[in-house]
Amino acid sequence: MYAPASPRPWIVFSDDWGRHPSSCQHLVGQLLAQQPVAWVNTIGTRPPRLDWGTAKRVAQKLRGWVLPAPGRPAGATDTTLSPAVISPKMFPSFEGGFARTLNKKLLLRALRPVITAMPEPPNIITTLPLVADLVGELPANRWVYYCVDDFSVWPGYDGETMLRLERDLVPKVQAVVVVSETLRAHIAQLGRSSELLTHGVDLAHWHRPAAPLAEFAGLPRPLAVFWGVIDRRMDLAFVRALGAKLPGGTILLVGPKEDPEPELLHLPRVQVRPPMRFADLPALAAAADVLVMPYADIPATRAMQPLKLKEYLATGKPTVVRALPSTLPWSAAADVCATPDDFADAVLLRSRTGLPAGQRLAREILAGESWSAKAAQFASWVNG
Repeated sequence: MYAPASPRPWIVFSDDWGRHPSSCQHLVGQLLAQQPVAWVNTIGTRPPRLDWGTAKRVAQKLRGWVLPAPGRPAGATDTTLSPAVISPKMFPSFEGGFARTLNKKLLLRALRPVITAMPEPPNIITTLPLVADLVGELPANRWVYYCVDDFSVWPGYDGETMLRLERDLVPKVQAVVVVSETLRAHIAQLGRSSELLTHGVDLAHWHRPAAPLAEFAGLPRPLAVFWGVIDRRMDLAFVRALGAKLPGGTILLVGPKEDPEPELLHLPRVQVRPPMRFADLPALAAAADVLVMPYADIPATRAMQPLKLKEYLATGKPTVVRALPSTLPWSAAADVCATPDDFADAVLLRSRTGLPAGQRLAREILAGESWSAKAAQFASWVNG
């Protein structure tokens, strides 16, 4: 674990702390015992929709703006529990000069007092390009862009605005860290070099004994399980082929629904359940016969590195995934399939035979993929 002699404080702009275990939250969580962190909950740039999910998300944001954030007060130095969480008021768009100027003023008003209370100018990390207009305005020692996805091609996002912001941000920062080779090439197209940091995994979490959850005991077998965001990255053809070949089984999709293809939710054998706590996912894995990742081969999935890939492998369960740049290097440890029929056939085979000895042996490489080691490398880049 990284332990600087005299840690400079960090400010991190990212998804809401504690909402779901993103890679940035995993990395920062490893460092909190030594590293002072102020975490800034930001907004996304999904156009609002008239649905229940959007209404709940708006309510969560409004509650975060009105009620005190969990964790320590901003500027505190005790980092043993959680970061100082800041939920600044923000306008729900960055499209156009008015929205960008308004959000710049709102964020500066919220963050200048936080930085003033710090003993020295912080290192600032962002996982989103939304803060491009703050570079040079907030006192900072270094700015680091931790690029986790290509949001310009992300389903449901305002891609043009995100790309415009990213083009403004990248030339200004001192360092860029990316999670995939595809994103490294993307950043190179913007004129910058970058450091590659693939995702880690907490083996102890996934090796913890867990009894299968009773709520899934009655589902028809075999049980093919996916957990994560259910959105337009899912490949209908892969799920449809699996449903057609799965004799009496269940395709269980567990996670938040973010405007998925409507047909997905009504395909044969498919059942959808709400998101589960990260602590309960090992028990979900224990209930599964096979873990699956039926993503489409599209720009968004070619750029990403799914957190769940190494989590799936760490569970010891058979794993069948779509062939993508992030999954191909793990073809010795899982079934990596390029066509819907191959995907469905592999799921059926593994549901009968279990995890092959060769794949089990190949997964031993996960021992060198810990979040603690990734965090130490990340911290060295952030702190220069």
